[in-house]
Amino acid sequence: MAASERDRKWWILGVLCLILLTTVLDNTVLNVAVPTLMESLKASTADVQWVINGYSLALAGFLIASGGMADHFGRKRALFAGLALFGAGSLTAALASSLGTLVAARVVMGLGASFLMPATLAVLMHVFGDEERMKAIGIWMALSAAGMAGGPVIGGFLLAHFWWGSVFLINVPIAVVGLVAIAWLVPESRNPHSERPDFVGLPLSVLGMVSLVWAVIAAPEHGWTNAVVLGPLVVAVVAVAVFVLWERRAPHPMLDMGLFTERRFTGAALGGLLAAFGMGGSLFLLTQQLQFVLGYTPLETGLRIVPFAVALLIGSGAVSAPLGKKFGLARTVALSMVVAALGLCAIAATSDSGYGWTLPGLIVVGCAMGTAGPAAGAALMSAIPPARAGTASGVNGTLQELGTGLGVAALGAALVARFDAGLPDSLPRGAEKSLPAALAAAGGSVEKVRDAFVSALQTSQFLGALAVAVGGVAAGALLGWAEREPTAPPTPVGAVVSGDPGEPGDPDRHTSG
Repeated sequence: MAASERDRKWWILGVLCLILLTTVLDNTVLNVAVPTLMESLKASTADVQWVINGYSLALAGFLIASGGMADHFGRKRALFAGLALFGAGSLTAALASSLGTLVAARVVMGLGASFLMPATLAVLMHVFGDEERMKAIGIWMALSAAGMAGGPVIGGFLLAHFWWGSVFLINVPIAVVGLVAIAWLVPESRNPHSERPDFVGLPLSVLGMVSLVWAVIAAPEHGWTNAVVLGPLVVAVVAVAVFVLWERRAPHPMLDMGLFTERRFTGAALGGLLAAFGMGGSLFLLTQQLQFVLGYTPLETGLRIVPFAVALLIGSGAVSAPLGKKFGLARTVALSMVVAALGLCAIAATSDSGYGWTLPGLIVVGCAMGTAGPAAGAALMSAIPPARAGTASGVNGTLQELGTGLGVAALGAALVARFDAGLPDSLPRGAEKSLPAALAAAGGSVEKVRDAFVSALQTSQFLGALAVAVGGVAAGALLGWAEREPTAPPTPVGAVVSGDPGEPGDPDRHTSG
């Protein structure tokens, strides 16, 4: 292969990593902006949850369908469409003057990201051959961890020097550069044998998830029997039930429900869902702990979250593989997630004791979750025939995003409810929506208000830890059960099966851009 062709491949990888880094940075940058958004837009905790969940739910709801559309219409076109939507949503969010506009912009950004995430990996799989593919994927995944580490720092720096919209505006020039680079470098590829998107299952899944999260967010304020909560909850149950029935009978299902009869798939998916639920909600609470309780600025908060992301990178890159080889995937997933839960408990128990007590917990949680992630991913992929590896990846990403969105909603709702219950009776109605609002109305009860918030924060963090622990135990049990069954040896993760019409590595599916 000529040197120019080799250089072109790595330039393409650079473009794909830049796109992935932008989508990862967007969420981690926003985490440290939560208190600033609450103050600038006069938003409650539930309002800010919608700013975060609008992105996550759009991404989760469209991820599998967007991957299928990329296969059908072309991955380069999917990158163009996704990056254009993401850039337009970012510009709108940066200039938003109301909470409704900001939430709508975040939904558009999530829709764009749903095209970008599966398309970047699909292009990578086509561009790189067998010898270099795993190295390229390793770089691709490492950039994701780097985004987690750098996001809070970048967000803190921007908030310290500019207005809150700068955390979104930074995406716009990256999107412009990315569009030019895609047009110049990235070849078009598609799978002519791919099944058409499931246009019935898509709205059903989105309706079910949005309704469910709406009910969870509204419940603390209105109560579970109120029509504002009960109505969306009924809609969610009906939508999910119809979705399952449709997917079992559809000629081209978005999600093959038969996958969930495979214990390895179910165990890994359940563990990933509960881990995302507990970790997503806990990280949302952590930023409030560091800023509201310990008094750090957004930039100082971002810097103090970096050790978590660094430990996550170490766990995934240096610990997971040897631990999985020695103890097996089931024990590795279960042990790592239980250790992560203990780390979250340590953070919760010392939430009012200073960062010196929080730091060890962050390192433990980061390393443990970094160890569990690749092991769970390997188990998930081993349960799927190589011809359907794209489906497995899409399902995994959907469950991760759904779990994160629900975790932020549920633990945020628990925080509000517990905070409300612990406030002095003298506070006016509505003061419980956020700590700054409660403190402003507290008068001589400032210490009681602060204690109520710390207690509510700890309770919510313990619930997140419980979700992670339950997910680890359940995943370990199901994976262990599957390992004890006599089955044919699974195809190694990343292996290429020749002749598979849907295999990304097939050169016949690759056309010049």
